[in-house]
Amino acid sequence: MKHPSAFVLPLAVMALGLSLSGVAPAQQIDYDPGRADALRRCDDPLLRGRQEQASRCYRALLTRAEPLLRAEAQWALGDFQAANQAFRDAVAAAADDPRPRVRWGRLFLAAGQYQDAMRLFQEALEIAPRDYGARVASASVAAERFSGDVSDSLRELLDEDQGRIEAHLVAARVAIENGRMEEARSSAERALELAQAQRRAPLEAQTLLAAVEVIGHRDPARWTRAALAYNPRYGTLFEELGYFEVIRRRYREAEGWYARAVEVQPDLWSAHRERGLNLLRLGEVDGARASLTRAYSGDRFSTATVNTLRLLDSFDQYEFIDSRDPPLRLQLHRKEAAALRPYVAQLARQSIATFAQRYGYTPTEPVTIELYPEHDDFGVRTAGLPGIGLLGVTFGHVVAMDSPSGRQSGDFHWGSTLWHEMAHVFTLSATQHRVPRWLSEGLSMFEEWRTGPTPGVSVGPDLVEAFIADKLLPVARLDEGFLRPAYENQVQISYMQAGLVCLFAEQRWGFAKLVEFLHAFREDITTADAVRRVFAVEPEAFDAEFQAFMKQRFAPYIAQPKRWLEQMRAALTARDEKNWAAARTAARAGIELLPEFTAGGNAYQTLATAEEGAGNKAAAIEALRAWRKAGGWDPQGLRKLAQLLVEAGNQSEAAEVLDAVNYVDPLAPAGHAELGELLLATNRPADALREYQVLLALAPLDTAGANYGLARAARATGDAAAARRHLLQALETAPRFRPAQKLLLEMTGEESP
Repeated sequence: MKHPSAFVLPLAVMALGLSLSGVAPAQQIDYDPGRADALRRCDDPLLRGRQEQASRCYRALLTRAEPLLRAEAQWALGDFQAANQAFRDAVAAAADDPRPRVRWGRLFLAAGQYQDAMRLFQEALEIAPRDYGARVASASVAAERFSGDVSDSLRELLDEDQGRIEAHLVAARVAIENGRMEEARSSAERALELAQAQRRAPLEAQTLLAAVEVIGHRDPARWTRAALAYNPRYGTLFEELGYFEVIRRRYREAEGWYARAVEVQPDLWSAHRERGLNLLRLGEVDGARASLTRAYSGDRFSTATVNTLRLLDSFDQYEFIDSRDPPLRLQLHRKEAAALRPYVAQLARQSIATFAQRYGYTPTEPVTIELYPEHDDFGVRTAGLPGIGLLGVTFGHVVAMDSPSGRQSGDFHWGSTLWHEMAHVFTLSATQHRVPRWLSEGLSMFEEWRTGPTPGVSVGPDLVEAFIADKLLPVARLDEGFLRPAYENQVQISYMQAGLVCLFAEQRWGFAKLVEFLHAFREDITTADAVRRVFAVEPEAFDAEFQAFMKQRFAPYIAQPKRWLEQMRAALTARDEKNWAAARTAARAGIELLPEFTAGGNAYQTLATAEEGAGNKAAAIEALRAWRKAGGWDPQGLRKLAQLLVEAGNQSEAAEVLDAVNYVDPLAPAGHAELGELLLATNRPADALREYQVLLALAPLDTAGANYGLARAARATGDAAAARRHLLQALETAPRFRPAQKLLLEMTGEESP
């Protein structure tokens, strides 16, 4: 169910709203040599910051008969609705001309309506398959959406016509995002040269050249001065610099650029919005609200602005829990704060102590952890929009993630997610946010497997299949798998590959060298140079050794890649048919071929079912133990293991297993009652007290039983007053509750002289 704070505007409403508010999507520079001279005469004062002069010029074009001319003028004047209709008329009037469709698509692209934009670009290409404008616009969409590798299409565009400016601009932007700075500089310089030769605005090229300097930690003043000399109100220059810092996760630096953007151009509402979103990443809620409110005053129909302001308004429904040792702030929704607080606080403190010891770094400011019970709220918190596919995000010392209630039970391991994100706190902060994305993600995966609440190297067949197909990237280019995936599922595969690269490096050179490798990025250094410096091998040699590591680790699967799936199907079929012997044989084969696979339908749990079905409960326990050791965490599987352990008389291990369920599914009342009983039975009263407190916070039907459990746990810890209080509460709810009556009489007798 979507939370009321998640708000999305349909296209028709957005179009009308933009017209009424006087705000239109930003006018893009049209570099096409075919742009009408009448428009170019108006473009020049607009792009030089002379807004009134430009507006008079565009208004003079509104009486012209050509619908495409009117559409462009209306767009520039901020009349989105009229521009939209005029573009529609222009397309109808020139059905065989791709240009009206391309320019109409550009309007939608500027508004962030990517699907509508791509539909129009595709229509233009159906009319003229080689139309340059439609092709470069399509490449722009792919680049802006980070949807795949656009290098081939850009190369084709550049080879075809070196005189076109925009392809060089797109190529420069993509190169910056991928960290290929010399390539970016070359493309941006070529774009600037062409813009000057063709008397076009040099602003975008100058902005990209400034970004190259900023990322290289050099002074961009040459390019910022040049851009502001051309247009003193060009706030987009600094907004773009802020964007490039954000994608590098340099949020503090981004704030400086966004502040300059709104100083130079106070009515640049998108910069106010982006500044507000970025201040939230820094944990500065009041400043974020002020910037977003300012953005809303000028653009009331930005979905990201509206969504985030509504989310901030919902913060009065949260509890903010601070602690000093270590400095920590938890933001938990009131409806589940009491139930989640013990586990979140314990895991957060444990992660800080663990990573501080392992990485030789202590956070310099409090760590904030925010849990959102509605997944769409988490999406808004992260990107201003619902529907995000992530589970957690780290912004330096701020962690935001789904609450366990934000997903269906068993859909994700919230404890491992928090552990993963807390590792980011350390890898980002210890390197002043210079660590490459792949290494930060890789170390987080590595720590999940090594030190997290569910240790075990858990990967799926997709990773091995990608390795067999030679789709894994070399270490020097591993970031590209996260930023611009070239095939389906590459982002997820890149997470697993990055984790395995760290695992390989630890096994090959030792953990101390892996930490040294991380610390190498305290300086501005490439992955390739860090590999040379720390591991004393060339990146190509590193890749070759990693290949050998993969071949050895996954040798059984690689030798017979089709057999694993055959065995898994056979095991599941035999299980369903209750052919326990056949299920056992096939499941064991599946485990031997890929022991790292622990997700749904895994061979371990199938083997456990077969063993139990055949009456061999001890073997079923061993199968589930092996599954858990390999990284399995499905709550039903853990509960089944606990049940079998209790039946076998192993209460201590059963309690440990049920305790692990709390980091997957902590909001199910029954599990806390069962765990509380086991903890009392194994002489762990303080932990039992926690479980019964959580149980009561979850408002179970049997509150008398919860209070009775609390009373016994409190009594076992020596707190007789609390024990008596909870017994009376139990009897208030259920006056005939005999166990509570008996215990109260027993305690009264003990207190009598």
